[in-house]
Amino acid sequence: MHYAIPRQIDRNKTSIRWPNGSRIAIHMIVNIEYYEPGVPSTSINTAFANLTPDVYNHSWRDYGVRTGLWRMMRIFDKHQVRPSVALNALVCNHYPNIVEEFKRRQWEIMGHGLTTSQLLTNLPVEVERQTIQETLDIIERATGTRPRGWLGPALAESWDTPRLLEAAGIQYVCDWLNDDEPYLLETPDSKLLSMPYSGEINDIHCFLRAGYNAPDYLQLLKDQFDTLYDEGETSGTVMAIPLHPFITGHPFRAKYLDAAITYIASKPGVWFTTGSQIADAYLSL
Repeated sequence: MHYAIPRQIDRNKTSIRWPNGSRIAIHMIVNIEYYEPGVPSTSINTAFANLTPDVYNHSWRDYGVRTGLWRMMRIFDKHQVRPSVALNALVCNHYPNIVEEFKRRQWEIMGHGLTTSQLLTNLPVEVERQTIQETLDIIERATGTRPRGWLGPALAESWDTPRLLEAAGIQYVCDWLNDDEPYLLETPDSKLLSMPYSGEINDIHCFLRAGYNAPDYLQLLKDQFDTLYDEGETSGTVMAIPLHPFITGHPFRAKYLDAAITYIASKPGVWFTTGSQIADAYLSL
């Protein structure tokens, strides 16, 4: 058993050049999730998390798909930004109108498991294989397009996950937090790309764990962008911005997401893009 990350780290490799001379690829990833009622998960008030039913936390999470997402969609529409969506497949069954909105806007959809209430870690290998396959099949039936990317629920993997994803036809995975550039994982066919993601500027971490307020979050996004933008002058970088509508979709936070996009878009050489477009550009170098 070993992690699929390569042991050799070469920071002197050929410089990355993004399309149209862009310095930085901005990859906004909106997590759209289905939570099984009665199963404890991300909570705003852990004192209630083990209650059955846990109306407090479950309805707080449900705010994302009912209300917060629509506010965020208006912001993305305003800026003509197409994010990637990390989609729990069961959303297709429970909230089909949301999936239709993604199709209409031509947002990219990544596999994100069946539900965030089930993690891949410790699943028997055949059950994990079936879960990955079922996730991709459901999303393809609902959207007409088979996902090329994957984000594990809670970024959780088993030792087998990378090879199972590769065997299922997945081309990139966002579970690894260890780089600001894509790189190929050590998988049987060497065809699975690790796509940058972030635990540090993930809105769940920022607001629920680190205790930042919304203006702090805006400054953090600006600082992250400024450094990666400067570094992108010599070799292109990726800034992943993970978002959850039940967090950032609230009115007092959404305005700062709007402000962050305005700031980032004001700079030349910025490429707002999707995971598949980054993968295609990187693999063509």
